[in-house]
Amino acid sequence: MIKTIEHEVEFCVVGGGLAGMCAAIAAARHGHRVALIQERPVLGGNASSEIRMWVCGAQGKNNRETGIIEEINLEAMYRNPYKLYPVWDSILYGKVTAEPNITLFLNTSVCEAETVEGEIRSVTAWQMTTQTFHRVRAKLFADCSGDSILAPLTDAAFRVGREAREEFGEKTSIETADKKTMGMSCLIQARKTDEDIEFIAPTWAKKLTDEDIARRAPHMDSSGENFWYLELGGDRDSIGDTENVRDELVALAFGFWDYYKNSGKFPGAEKWQLDFLGFLPGKRESRRMEGPYIMHQGDVLSGGHFDDVVAYGGWPLDDHHPGGFYHLGAPNVWGDVGIYGIPYRALYSRNIGNLFFAGRNISMTHAAMSSARVMMTCAVLGQAVGTAAALALMHETSPAGVYACHIEELQQSLLRDDCFLPYLTRRVGAPTKRGIPFGCEHAENLRNGRDRNHPLYGDGEQGVYFRTGEEIGYTFTTPCEVKNAHIVFDSDLDRTTLPGDSCEQYHSMRANITPESPKMCVPKTLVRDYTLAWETADGKRETREITDNIRRMNEIPVGKTITRISLIPHRLWGERDEVHLFSFDLY
Repeated sequence: MIKTIEHEVEFCVVGGGLAGMCAAIAAARHGHRVALIQERPVLGGNASSEIRMWVCGAQGKNNRETGIIEEINLEAMYRNPYKLYPVWDSILYGKVTAEPNITLFLNTSVCEAETVEGEIRSVTAWQMTTQTFHRVRAKLFADCSGDSILAPLTDAAFRVGREAREEFGEKTSIETADKKTMGMSCLIQARKTDEDIEFIAPTWAKKLTDEDIARRAPHMDSSGENFWYLELGGDRDSIGDTENVRDELVALAFGFWDYYKNSGKFPGAEKWQLDFLGFLPGKRESRRMEGPYIMHQGDVLSGGHFDDVVAYGGWPLDDHHPGGFYHLGAPNVWGDVGIYGIPYRALYSRNIGNLFFAGRNISMTHAAMSSARVMMTCAVLGQAVGTAAALALMHETSPAGVYACHIEELQQSLLRDDCFLPYLTRRVGAPTKRGIPFGCEHAENLRNGRDRNHPLYGDGEQGVYFRTGEEIGYTFTTPCEVKNAHIVFDSDLDRTTLPGDSCEQYHSMRANITPESPKMCVPKTLVRDYTLAWETADGKRETREITDNIRRMNEIPVGKTITRISLIPHRLWGERDEVHLFSFDLY
């Protein structure tokens, strides 16, 4: 008999891609018991070693996503300077397993859900490796599965395909709604060697013609070549036909590599070796849940000025043709955008009372999704959902209840956890306002609640500059209780202090490997070693020594009544002595 193990948590997250990971971590860090159910043996979803899509996000100066996803990216630069996928997988795994409040289920696929009076009571999942069912009961659930598995299991409202342009007044070419989506890809990675490498294609590889390759020619001299255009399936069922599409994609990928290696049309091809070919398709689009608000293309283009903004996007409108590789025209339509806010109302179900969602399946149209689907955007959506779940549990309310009564609290919690929210400023703690700053010019910037330089804050400098070894901080005319010191360093959001070209600097992982591929490093602007010191009301001096710091935001427990507190940076990750600090404030 197959056994079923019962589990009870407060928050259950289905899907262990970056959205699900960030949702689980956020809720767990806020003190709640979380189950994270992932159907694959590794975490990361499209970013994992099984698929290897790049983690992309908002474009433009100082627009990089922070919070949990920045923690992950900075740890990758520290632990994975050669951008190796086994190390990357271990970073994602370690980030989740470091949280004692998370119970992680790998190789576990949700197949049933119990719903009572419009709310989910439990989900049941099959764990392949142990041949065991796990039934997880929770107060709140989040679908971060990409394909929205909880939609058909719970009758949550969802949509698939492209909207007619009239429905939301979008600037698209789609006159009549259909079920077509963007396709999926099985990616290739290659390694350049110093010797001639033979390649023998399988007999079942797709035989490509000169005309096929002319439309999608490889550019092996570019660090940005990751073969994303090996794409099919958008004109079919993006869930039901996945296995058949996968077969075609693998045959296409092997055929494409065969043509590159053996056609004689590409000088230098003999030195390249096939290093990876994915057998698990990376999906761009399938089911999208419906929330109280459906975000559309106009919101993206107008900047998303929502009162309930909890995340943001900034990847271009990047709509891939459903025909994929065999479409005779351009493979995608590219439209640049600025950053735009994403509303909380797009992150929970309009008809299932305790269901959140985050990732490429949030409540938005196909056109809006063409921008918001990329994984750093998905990650900040996940952190927003996990933080909202924590608030809902704390206040004993629903996702909708958070919107009705606690939206500002949610926004401020996200800002404190180092998320950037367009049009909003972090509210610093009360002790900060009582302190008298010392040690540097423009010290008031340390408590302005603006944790990066950004055009939305104007052209002025939002932080301060000073030297290593110098001391900055606050004194108090009367003793003040301080629970935590909140510090935000400069992690070089544009990554200009990293080696390599802009593609290497931007991405935590790489596609093809060459002898010239640079060894990465922690951004040189980040403070590596520092001392936090304070004097208590009875005259004692206490210190915390932080070494090998790899976090942009540090929140250090103090828990004392103090008369003075100071920060002394000793060393940066680069060979420089000028410190750029955005915030040093107190809660």
